[in-house]
Amino acid sequence: MENLKIDKTVKTPRVFFDYNSGELSIEGISIPENTTEFYKDVMAWLKEYAENSQAKTVLILKLEYFNTSTSVVLLNIFKVFSEIKASDLLVKWYFEEDDVEMEEVGEDYMNIIKVPFELISIESF
Repeated sequence: MENLKIDKTVKTPRVFFDYNSGELSIEGISIPENTTEFYKDVMAWLKEYAENSQAKTVLILKLEYFNTSTSVVLLNIFKVFSEIKASDLLVKWYFEEDDVEMEEVGEDYMNIIKVPFELISIESF
C-alpha cells in the first residue's frame, strides 16, 4: 500500500499517511471549498488501510482551525479509525495552549470515540 501525501494550501491541511510506520497525520487549516471532495482520497485510503493495518496506528491531528463541514468529516474519519481491528490505536489531538475552543473540541471527540485519545497542549503551531 502506498503512502498518502497531500500538500498544505492556504485552505487545506497537509495530510501524510505513512503506511509503514502506521502514523497518520493531518496538520494545518481545513476550510476547503468542497470538504467532501478534498477528504475523498483520505477516506478511501483509511478504509483500505483498515483492511490491512500495522500493529500500531497513531492518528495525529494538529489543526489550527477547521470549519463545520470538516468537523463532520473528522467524525467520519474517527468512525473508520475506531473500526481498525488489527491495530493498537491512539489519537493525538494537538492544540495551542491558549486555544480553549480547540481543546474543548478535542475533549468532545475524545468522549465520542472509543479509542485512546491524548490531548496535547503546545505553545504554538
